[in-house]
Amino acid sequence: MDAFLVSTGIVALAEIGDKTQLLAFILAAKFRKPLPIILGVLVATIANHAFAGALGAWITSLLSPEILRWVLGVSFIAMAVWTLIPDKFDESEAKFGRFGVFGTTLLTFFLAEMGDKTQVATVALAAQYHAFVPIVAGTTLGMMIANVPAVLLGDRIAGRIPVRVVHAIAAVIFAILGVATLLGAGKSLGF
Repeated sequence: MDAFLVSTGIVALAEIGDKTQLLAFILAAKFRKPLPIILGVLVATIANHAFAGALGAWITSLLSPEILRWVLGVSFIAMAVWTLIPDKFDESEAKFGRFGVFGTTLLTFFLAEMGDKTQVATVALAAQYHAFVPIVAGTTLGMMIANVPAVLLGDRIAGRIPVRVVHAIAAVIFAILGVATLLGAGKSLGF
């Protein structure tokens, strides 16, 4: 349950102001059809985070527990720093209109999420917790918690979210996970 809750919280916070959340705002404004956009975000996130979770599980099979502990600890601290850097969205990422609302959302969201901080966090969390399903479910829920309101409420909430504060909270959580991992908090889990 810890893996699910931690991954949900971290990704929900990290997604605020992220380029994929900005993409959700743009798609909502462009198409004005929330249901296919939300379903596209959900399917793209499940596919993307399942891949990331599998990669995290595979990495744990390659590295010794001691090396994995250092890689994960440093990765979480790097994620803390990365979370503090604001994302910018390139309008060209949303130009798949010929695929319909669902298809456009699915393609653009999947591609925008590749190499994004929430995908990297999913890899690290899957490696940390050795819990593929709870991590993928948690990170997917975190994405939906952040993006569904963006799709449904769009511009009405964009200016009211204190993005810097949310990013700072997410950065602190990533830093705590990193330091705890480096100090051996996961030894009972084998790393």
